[in-house]
Amino acid sequence: MKPTVYFTRTITPEKILEMYRLLDVKLPGKVAIKLHSGEVGNQNFLGPDMWKPVIDEVGGTVVECNTAYDGERNTTEKHLKTLEKHGWSKYFDVDLMDGEGPDKELDIPNGKVIKKNYVGKNIDNYDSMLVLSHFKGHPQGGYGGALKQLSIGVGSSYGKAYIHGAGEPEKIWTADHDAFLKSMADSAGSVIDYFKGNLAYINVMMNMSVDCDCCADAEDPCLADIGILASLDPIAIDQACLDLVYASDDPGKDHLIERIESRNGALTIETAVEHGYGSKEYELVEVK
Repeated sequence: MKPTVYFTRTITPEKILEMYRLLDVKLPGKVAIKLHSGEVGNQNFLGPDMWKPVIDEVGGTVVECNTAYDGERNTTEKHLKTLEKHGWSKYFDVDLMDGEGPDKELDIPNGKVIKKNYVGKNIDNYDSMLVLSHFKGHPQGGYGGALKQLSIGVGSSYGKAYIHGAGEPEKIWTADHDAFLKSMADSAGSVIDYFKGNLAYINVMMNMSVDCDCCADAEDPCLADIGILASLDPIAIDQACLDLVYASDDPGKDHLIERIESRNGALTIETAVEHGYGSKEYELVEVK
């Protein structure tokens, strides 16, 4: 059977909760809620008000990891201040999973490029994960969605450099580009394996810039908001987002599509399919 992707054109915090409930899933044990804390200065990221109803429903801990580039989130001290500045620690329990070393190493025996993944050791505190993603473009990956959250998002600061560098962290910005994209698919699979498939995914398609929420100086959104998607399949939900962008009648889509295609963003999805932890084929169920 094809995985189901639920889709609504209505974007509200309450609708996100409704979409999560449609998944009819009970995430076991202690739940890690992975989202993007937002780089200071970024105007497009989705803040606590958007996610609060679903986080309250699940009752988990908001988790993040430090970045591998300069900014206000590349050290534990600065990232904690950013989490406070952006309101995360005001409303939720927050855990910087790589706030203190050493990292946890996840094996990727069937990795196409990398054979291990470095994540924050605090991942051991959780039994399942809710992945909350703001779908948009990305300067390196072409687009950012569920697969990026699982890979770069869950990676420790060192792990982010390791993925970007396709196994050579010192080549964080100079590694072969396609090898980097495949490394994201490799590392995402290791997180899915770690949680034994106990994950759920929500992508929100709004404030869609060609730039990521990690950019302090990001372009403004280039096309109209599209909606909310929810699924138990990380590949299907990302593919559905891409399909909705291509199907949009907003002329601004051309700018986002150029970013996705010029960075070969779909290669991450294709590599993830080869790993077998999801499907590009899906059933889209639209919810009013």
